Amino acid sequence: MFRKLLPKEENFFDIFQQAADNVHEAARVLLGLMENFTDLPAVARRIEELEHTGDGFTHETIERLNKTFITPIDREDIHEFVCRLDDVVDLIDTAVNRMVLYKIARPREEAVALARVLVQATEIIVRAMRDIRNIKNIDRIIRHCVDIHTAENEGDRILHRGLAALFEGSPDPLDVIKWKDILGELESATDRCEDAANVLESIVLKNA
Repeated sequence: MFRKLLPKEENFFDIFQQAADNVHEAARVLLGLMENFTDLPAVARRIEELEHTGDGFTHETIERLNKTFITPIDREDIHEFVCRLDDVVDLIDTAVNRMVLYKIARPREEAVALARVLVQATEIIVRAMRDIRNIKNIDRIIRHCVDIHTAENEGDRILHRGLAALFEGSPDPLDVIKWKDILGELESATDRCEDAANVLESIVLKNA
């Protein structure tokens, strides 16, 4: 009876891996859209499906935390990490929805570049999830985190370049407003990847 009241550790790493795979798929779908800008509404629906899937992983994590007495790592880190992954998909979804709303005809090159950064960063997160199962892989996990930070820095540079380009010449004010919004959402998605990396670093430090 006591064992039922205080259940032992659940394996949250499976959810981490599935959530990371889902984020990476969203980034890949986004890049496919940016490189071949066709059927925007259909792509938006696919991204929305992935966003709902990400919400499911977050809710499942919270439910399992509530039922688990002993967790493999700090429960705050578990919750924070899966929420940051969910944020990445949310922001990708928001950016694509804005493209639909604003009736974007073709993407700016900075949007394509940010999508590539997101694919790179989320792919690194997927690899990190394979290593986090064994906390002894400290050096590899830290390298993954550094690589994600590097990708986020590139995202910052792309955003700054894109904002500067928006104001060159005599731009249409509406185009400036639209793309400032979209580029900002995409760059924020790279920020959330970095936030996820920060949680991974915290996990490593606490368990080293």
